[in-house]
Order: sequence, then C-alpha cells, then structure tokens
Amino acid sequence: MTSRKPAKPAGKNTSSRSGSGQKNTGRKASAGNRTGGGKQGTNRKTASARSGSSAKNHAGRSGAGKAAPGKSASGKAAEAVKTAGRTSKAAGSAGARGAASRGRRKKAAPAVKIIPLGGLHEIGKNMTALEYEDEIIIVDCGLSFPDDDMFGIDKVIPDFSYLEKNSKKIKGLIITHGHEDHIGGVPYLLKVINVPIYGTRFPLGLIENKLKEHGMKARMHTVKAGQTFKLGKHFSVEALRITHSIADSICLSITTPAGKIFHTGDFKIDYTPVDGDPIDFARLAQIGSEGVLLMMADSTNVLRQGYTASERVVGKTLGNIFRGCNSRIIIATFSSNVHRIQKIVDLAKECGRKVAVSGRSMVNVVELATELGYMKIPSNMLVDLNKAKNVPDKEMVIITTGSQGEPMSALARMASSEHKAIKIKRGDRVILSSSPVPGNELTVANVVNKLVEKGAEVIYSDIADIHVSGHACQEELKLMHSLIRPKFFMPVHGEYRHLQTHADLAHTLGMPKDNVFLLSNGDCLTVSEDNAVKTEKVAEAEGIMVDGLGVGDVGNIVLRDRRLLSESGLIILVAAIDRYSNRIASGPDIISRGFVYVRENEDLIDEACRKAEEILEECIAKDMKDWNGMKTAVREGLRKFIYAKTKRSPVILPIFLEV
Repeated sequence: MTSRKPAKPAGKNTSSRSGSGQKNTGRKASAGNRTGGGKQGTNRKTASARSGSSAKNHAGRSGAGKAAPGKSASGKAAEAVKTAGRTSKAAGSAGARGAASRGRRKKAAPAVKIIPLGGLHEIGKNMTALEYEDEIIIVDCGLSFPDDDMFGIDKVIPDFSYLEKNSKKIKGLIITHGHEDHIGGVPYLLKVINVPIYGTRFPLGLIENKLKEHGMKARMHTVKAGQTFKLGKHFSVEALRITHSIADSICLSITTPAGKIFHTGDFKIDYTPVDGDPIDFARLAQIGSEGVLLMMADSTNVLRQGYTASERVVGKTLGNIFRGCNSRIIIATFSSNVHRIQKIVDLAKECGRKVAVSGRSMVNVVELATELGYMKIPSNMLVDLNKAKNVPDKEMVIITTGSQGEPMSALARMASSEHKAIKIKRGDRVILSSSPVPGNELTVANVVNKLVEKGAEVIYSDIADIHVSGHACQEELKLMHSLIRPKFFMPVHGEYRHLQTHADLAHTLGMPKDNVFLLSNGDCLTVSEDNAVKTEKVAEAEGIMVDGLGVGDVGNIVLRDRRLLSESGLIILVAAIDRYSNRIASGPDIISRGFVYVRENEDLIDEACRKAEEILEECIAKDMKDWNGMKTAVREGLRKFIYAKTKRSPVILPIFLEV
C-alpha cells in the first residue's frame, strides 16, 4: 500500500487564519524579509529607494513601514536618538578600522529562484520548481498529449534532468489538483526521484491509482484546505480552497525567506459551487495585505472576456434535457468532473432512471469518488453495463468517456459500432457535455457525424449550455490580481499568446511593465524584495516523449523517420552479391510498404528493379568494395528515378546479402 498520512502543520498559530497571533507573526516575518533582519529603519529606506514607488506602496500595504502600536511622537524621537547614538559608536569603530570598512556594501537581500519545467508556451505538462539555497520544492508534475505530427507517441512529460542533478535538495512535490496536466507525470518522476507528495485527498487518490498501475509506492501526505505545512527549513506552504472543474482543488501561498509566492493553480471564480465550498476571499485579501512578492496565475482562459459561468448553469440545462426525454440517454463528459457526474446521477434518480458507467477511467474515478465521499450513488441505481440492454430505454442513463472524440474512447467505439455492450439505436439522445479542446474539433465532429448517421439525437455545446470551463476569464483574473496585489507577476499555464495577453491585462491594472516576466520552460526568475532577474535556459526543459514502455528513447530523428514513412511510404530493395566473383547472385527485388500497391503497379516496380541493377553493376565495375558506398549510390539513384516517375520521395532501404 502507498503510505498516506496527514501533513504536519507548520505551527500552532499557522492554522488559525483570523487570530491576532497569525497577523502579528505574518507582519513580523514579512517585515523581516523586506529589511533583511538588520536595522529596520535604515534598511527599509534603502530597499524602498531601490525598488521605487511600487515597493513603497507594497510596504505600506503590508504594514512594514508602520510604527509599533502605542508609541507617541516623543517616544519615536527618543528611539531615533538612541539609534543615532548607536550609529555614532559604530561609525567611530569603523573609522578606527579604516576607510575601507566605511564603504562596506550592504548584504544582498534573500532571493528565491522560480524555474518552470513545463506549462509555458503550451497547454499541459505543468511543473514548476522553487529553489532557495539548498532546498527545492516542486508544484505539480503533469503531462501533455502528443501533437498530430508525433506519430506513435502516447504522452509527453517534463524533462526531470535538472531535478535529478539536484535531487538531494528536493523537499517535496505539491499537487494543486488532479487533472492529468498536473499529475500525469508523477509516476515517471518517482522512477528517478523518491520525493514525498503533498495534496488534498482526491488528487492523492487519483495518483495512488496511477501508481498501482505502475507497480509503485510513494510517500503521500494529505493536506486540508486552510492548512499550513512546512517543507524543509525555508518553505512554509498554505493550501487554500479554490474552485475549478475538479474536486479538492487548491491554490498555494508559499512563504520563503525572500518573500511570499502565490500560485493560483488552475482556477475559476464560482460564487455558487455545487459542492458548497466557496473560495475564501477574505483570506486571499488578507494574504494580499500582508504583501506578496510574486504571483503565478493561470492564463488558460485569458483570451475570453467577462466571467466563466457557474457549474450550476450546466445542471439546469441538463435537467431540462432529462425531463423532456423518453428515450435512452448517453452522456459523455470528463471523467474527472465528479461534480457534474454527481449532478447526472441526481437527475437520473429524479427521473426514475438507472445508471451505467462506461470507460475505464470513468469507472475508476466514480469508484474512487464514491469511496472518498465525493459522490453518492444509491446502490439500487447502478446497473452493470452488460445488463443495461435489459433495462427499458426510457429508464436508462449511460455515463461514458469520449467527450473529446478520442479514437479508443467508449463513445467513439459506440459511434463506430465497435463497443461490445452498447449499440447506438435510432432515437437515442447523446449528450457531449464538454467543449472540444483546441485541435480536437475535427475528431469530435467525426464522432458526432457517425452518431447522427445511426439515428441518434446529438446535443453538444454549440447547441445548448451543457458545458462550462474550469478556467478564469478576464474579469475573474482581474479580481485575483486585485486581491493578491503582487509586486512581481509571472503568467503561467498557457501558450505564448495566453501569457502575453495576461501580461497586458496586468499592465492595465497598474502593474509596471518591468515587474511582469514572460518566461519559457527552463528559464529562471530570481526574485528578491529588491528586484527580479530573468535568466534564460538554466535547465533542460524539452518534453520527454513516452512511447509504450519507452521513456525518452524516441527523439526528433525517430519522429522525422516516422513522418517520412507516413508521407510517402517505404521501399526495401534486396540483392544478393557473390563474395568471390563480386557479381549479383540474385535480385534486386523490391518490397513496397505504403508507397504503391505492387499488383497494380508492376511496370513501375520492374523499372525500378532494372534501374537498381544498373546502379549496382556500375558499382561492381568500379570495383567498389565499400558496401555502405554501394547502398548510398543505389539509394540516391533510385530516389531520383522514383521521384521523376511519381513525384514522391519514399524512404529507400537497400539490403545486400553476401553469398
């Protein structure tokens, strides 16, 4: 069994968000970080002068520049006199030591490094490392799905080489939520680094299921929203409830010696969440008032103006669809969206219908969510999928995977009449409760067309409000910026156009352009109270391709060969050469795969064989002993001949046998 236990809290006061002890501790720590822990009055002026008016406003918000409560003007004056006296003594001592000591520079402010290893200039593969001195913590470890030209690739994961080199520094991996683009790379990370994992119950449950498939175990620590826990000496992490399209999502407030780092994770602002757990806006505002050095925020939906609709909108639409239907209902949605699945179950119960579940991931998530208490399904409602045909159509709801038209998904197999248990009938009402992910539009359209051809009534997001995004639109992002009020900002989770638009949005809210940083995977942002500096390519961050059991063994060269094979096919030329007489013993013969159908193009194949024979005879006449040279000559000569005849460029593979 994988070890799972509650994470240890950071201290007695850290879990109490409203107590005065929490406030005072936060202010002192924040002030200490800004002043470097030295003479606070002098250092505060120096830092403020260096960082400009933006830093002054930030310090004013966080209370660093305020006098201690209860001190009068005379008391402050007396303190100033004492300070001046101490300064005079120090100056005299410095004079005795020499002029060089008087010019000694102030100690540099503490700085934390932010190193994104995935999730920038792309959708998916989210992973970020935070490094301070000899300690590193990691936020998320996701995967991305292959592009159309990545033939045969199953998934893409981040490059862990930087973390491998610094494995002794790593104190923990924090998971913000359980989507594949945030947890899909965890099993592959654990194969190279044995790192403890921190997260809420549901994402840890999903990770545990993944690890079972890989035959692995992990040290997992359960965190509750509102809890603060320590990682190493330098990192204190507060997990805060956030709303998203999956249960148990959190954002992170990470306290470091350099200052506070805020990471939104994936989020939307839903004022009426279906699980009844809203965002703690008061705590977010309090964190902002304490002072935030850097914010990293979700940029996925920044191109959309306005607000993202509440999940309750989908529930109302589905209710109308269910109540007006007298046929079988088949509904496809994301398996991770347990809130929507629960709503579907509730509507089925209300309408007197039974429920069957199709698709491996859907079955696994429903079982896990039910076990952990995130879903409640009456036992008498669930029907085995193979027995669903025995239930009258008007009393049946089938919840399935395949809302993105994935070729091997349950819905795609139903549409192609390849599903063993479910056959689409005329009159079936099929609901795709999702919007196509960019790039999947054609795949989804193909599935919809096949379903319609079979007589099904298909309802999708273009027709009705049956899906809402889990990511914040512009107005929600503005609200998050207004609550957190960071000194520096780094947009994350998106392609370059998303990151740039989010940066522009921050500028419209008054963020100085010099305080907004657009990074690429592998870059480093070094942040202190004084400034932030971007350094390019400190870590390898190209995606690692996973093909079957192979991890990283397929690179650009192999992909290029696969692309060439897919474009014009393959010609294999085989010839036997007598080693003693140096003559052609048999052949050459040609085998075609993906180039032309041999039986319908015998003349072309015969001509190609004769051309290859001519080239071989020329090589033999020149007494060429180097077989690699002979292969090159045959390959190039045959390539020119075939291109002249067909305007195609197949891959040509000569094979010579010595007899």
